[in-house]
Amino acid sequence: MKKFTKLALPALLVAMSLQSYASSSVSQIQHAFPTLDVFNPAGDQVAQMKQQLARQLAKQLPNISAKVQARMSMYRLQLPLSTELVSGNLSTQLQSATKYTRTLKGLPSSSDSLYQLRLADQAMLERWQHGEEALVAFAPKGDDKTWLHVQAYDKNGNVHLLDAHTLPKQPVLVVEIDGRKSVKEGLAVMQSEFNKRLGTSSPQQIDTQSDAGPISTSVLKRIRLNDDEEPWISGAAEVYGVVTGVNPSRDEPVLDIVDMPYLDHDGRDYNPNQIVIYWDRYRWQAADMLLMEQDDNTNYQTLATTFLDIVTQVMRTIPDPNVQGYAIIPQLTNQLIKAMPSSWFTNDDDYVDVFYTLFEGQQYTGYMGASGNAKISLSPLTINPR
Repeated sequence: MKKFTKLALPALLVAMSLQSYASSSVSQIQHAFPTLDVFNPAGDQVAQMKQQLARQLAKQLPNISAKVQARMSMYRLQLPLSTELVSGNLSTQLQSATKYTRTLKGLPSSSDSLYQLRLADQAMLERWQHGEEALVAFAPKGDDKTWLHVQAYDKNGNVHLLDAHTLPKQPVLVVEIDGRKSVKEGLAVMQSEFNKRLGTSSPQQIDTQSDAGPISTSVLKRIRLNDDEEPWISGAAEVYGVVTGVNPSRDEPVLDIVDMPYLDHDGRDYNPNQIVIYWDRYRWQAADMLLMEQDDNTNYQTLATTFLDIVTQVMRTIPDPNVQGYAIIPQLTNQLIKAMPSSWFTNDDDYVDVFYTLFEGQQYTGYMGASGNAKISLSPLTINPR
């Protein structure tokens, strides 16, 4: 079988970004962020932009605190960091950062801000509302296991080094990418690319067909991610699944996206009752499921294309898939994992866990993923037409 080497994805992201960006747009982002190195990996560039946005926002915070506080509550600790909220050069920087970050992440062009402002902890809200000064911080780049300090800025632009693993008592606002918006748009890009290349429709369209017979599915009843004690500045996780298998009618792979917007924290049980596999789409009534997490490095267009290229090449190396049967499905999944850069297996990663060879009609209770990072319970469900 043909061997696949790990892809130099960060370099590929930069190449795509510069290729898709007109020279005037590159000049625009460099004008807004003079110290930004557009040849750095995407995650490094995003971290640089977040740092500069945080510094400028801290200076404006005394003037906009009342407006920000009015939009936050104990039930909603974040709000979009939009040009309506800020002014002057910061507004221009925010526009440029949103446009450039969308390119880095392979998202559709839009003026909607991709950044948000989040209060680090609910307990800080009352102190901040009662007049205690807030700092503005950003998450550093790289593996959070190596973080010792988090940089934060006060209203005078002074730097404060906060312990990365001890929640500060002083209120702290965090400048970050809106992970939910990024994932929602990114997964739509990936599924669209999968459908276009593989000639399939979205799996959710199956149960809307009026003439369809009974639909065999598997429902995610419970899921839990291991508690890895992330630093306090890390926001909610944005996890999604990629179901892999083989088309029942032709020798081609099938890739389906499963969004999991509820799965925002580790060390907690979730009971979503969510359909994750539509079995009519898979040969041998078998499939694998990868769990992934959005990251500042993630370019969804590149990720979708990379996945498609890999599984297509693997299928071409198998003369008669029916001879090996469902044993070829883990081969597809393993090659996807092998293609991921080694940095994805640290905290600045996309890979969470993998569940091999899930079967139609089978109950899975407390089923641990191969990497030991996630545990799921799946139940079979047949949906009958009206």
